[in-house]
Amino acid sequence: MKQSNIPSLSRLLPLMLCFFAMGFVDLVGIASNYVKADLNLTDSQANIFPSLVFFWFLIFSVPTGMLMNRIGRKKTVLLSMAVTFASLLLPVFGDGYVLMLVSFSLLGIGNALMQTSLNPLLSNVVSGERLASSLTFGQFVKAIASFLAPYIAMWGATQTIPSLGMGWRVLFPVYMVVAVIAILWLGGTSIEEEKEDGRPSTFGECLALLGRPFILLSFIGIMCHVGIDVGANTTAPKILMKRLGMSLADAGFATSLYFIFRTAGCLLGSVILQKIASRTFFGVSVLCMLAAMAGLFFFQEKTMIYVCIALIGFGNSNIFPIIFSQALLAMPQKKNEVSGLMIMGLFGGTVFPLAMGLASDAMGQSGAVAVMTVGVAYLFAYMLRMKRK
Repeated sequence: MKQSNIPSLSRLLPLMLCFFAMGFVDLVGIASNYVKADLNLTDSQANIFPSLVFFWFLIFSVPTGMLMNRIGRKKTVLLSMAVTFASLLLPVFGDGYVLMLVSFSLLGIGNALMQTSLNPLLSNVVSGERLASSLTFGQFVKAIASFLAPYIAMWGATQTIPSLGMGWRVLFPVYMVVAVIAILWLGGTSIEEEKEDGRPSTFGECLALLGRPFILLSFIGIMCHVGIDVGANTTAPKILMKRLGMSLADAGFATSLYFIFRTAGCLLGSVILQKIASRTFFGVSVLCMLAAMAGLFFFQEKTMIYVCIALIGFGNSNIFPIIFSQALLAMPQKKNEVSGLMIMGLFGGTVFPLAMGLASDAMGQSGAVAVMTVGVAYLFAYMLRMKRK
């Protein structure tokens, strides 16, 4: 029995490192705040960066699902890691506006390829009944990279070592090294992939799956999840700076706090989802976020604002894997295509920050919170349509 577990673990570990690399996309939250300060941008201008990152999910997700049918999931993940490497290399040379736009674009393209291909690739290693908890554990590993990003950026910003010379941008070469290790490790790992039934779907046939009511509801649910995710880690520091007069370096802890509780939620969820119904845990998660949104409208005291940020992080931690697994299990014969559609839903990371930027410019940070609250309300409605299992 022990021997039979070794190959599975040897395949699982490089995939988990790729999930860690998947978390690199979340550095855009803290990075956009530093770029805003460096270049003296408005909220609307700064929010273009996270919006641009997630714009590429709209363009590349479905074609990536089709690409997987041709070259396989593992090769698609390796391609995504190569693009991610390029995105992390560019900021080493500076932080000009155009250069950062190109870097964040490549980061978005690489992450679109990665999230579309890595999640279904995991299903080739883990049995179907454990897919939700395994995806949740992958999100836990991803969240580690997410909450480390603000700390690495803050460390770099406070260093005066001339040889570094990059300040907060030291974050990029650090993660670039991890990307190289992930490419080499996964490239040397053998993973057997099942062939999908029938001929590969065309682009139109992939999009036609949105005509299935539950697939469409899941797609919109993913949009709301990532909108809340990106919105929370970009807006939390701004709320503290606006209401309490904190500096960006001090307020940046809010982003780390969000990801700390998101990480803890993922780890806890990977255990809980093996014992209770996904629908029940999903409902508890949404109620945590609703309570937090209500608190962010009214609280002016630092501790209570931190509590609200922590609740959003915990509540949003398991939304993605539950929705994603529900969609895959609804159409198991079309995993690649459904995966592409669900990851295309990460386009919500473009829609929400743009709407939140406009709302915050007009109404202050309460306007941004109002936009996120709409997304939480939708997730509550989605929960009512989930199967009781």
